[in-house]
Amino acid sequence: MAKKAIVMGATSGIGMEVAKLLAAKGWQVGIAGRRIERLQALTSQSGITCYQQIDVTSPDAPAQLLELIDKLGGMDLYFHSSGIGWQNNSLNIEKELKTVETNGLGFTRMVDTAFNWFATHHQNNSKARIACITSIAGTKGLGAAPAYSATKRFQNHYLECLSQQARMRHLPIAITDIRPGFVKTDLIAGSSYPLQLKPEDVAKHIVNAIENGKEVKVIDWRYDILVFLWRLIPRWLWTRLKITT
Repeated sequence: MAKKAIVMGATSGIGMEVAKLLAAKGWQVGIAGRRIERLQALTSQSGITCYQQIDVTSPDAPAQLLELIDKLGGMDLYFHSSGIGWQNNSLNIEKELKTVETNGLGFTRMVDTAFNWFATHHQNNSKARIACITSIAGTKGLGAAPAYSATKRFQNHYLECLSQQARMRHLPIAITDIRPGFVKTDLIAGSSYPLQLKPEDVAKHIVNAIENGKEVKVIDWRYDILVFLWRLIPRWLWTRLKITT
């Protein structure tokens, strides 16, 4: 019997590529996002089973996710790829608050809904999985993108908490925290970030990490080295560095 996956944020970039790859590998896939025309096009072209228009910042989003799960006939994997962010050296408050709303409140709203659904619906003989795109930006505070960096750190810790809670409650729920470097998506379009990755390549790394039960996956090896080095830099020195593009 085919496994079933919900991909939140499938209208572009990494989410779209992961949805297509899962469908190609035989998964039944339900997709969600804000842009309904893209959801419709992807469903008709890529063997996607069903779709639901969902805005993670809406209070109605949990009910809409549950509706999509019903359409799909269940769920074995919840994949979250819905996020926004800006380089914001001018500290535009609207951009900061929108980032917190999507990456903080929206993320929590949807991941908790998926976790609670798994807690009450999934059987102990088959492990469910929640996999989320966070970022290497959560490693250290990035002054050029304060809300983005801070919300990604929040996501890293939140997923760690859920992993611990699942074990404390003896729930068959596994967590995968996926931390890519800079990916060529709409999120950083027009930027000059170095070492930009292709969404298709990142999707392959992600699906491989999910299939192999990884708890944390940095993509790719170059960013693995970069993150290791970042962690060695003391706070007093880090805050004096100019890290921007």
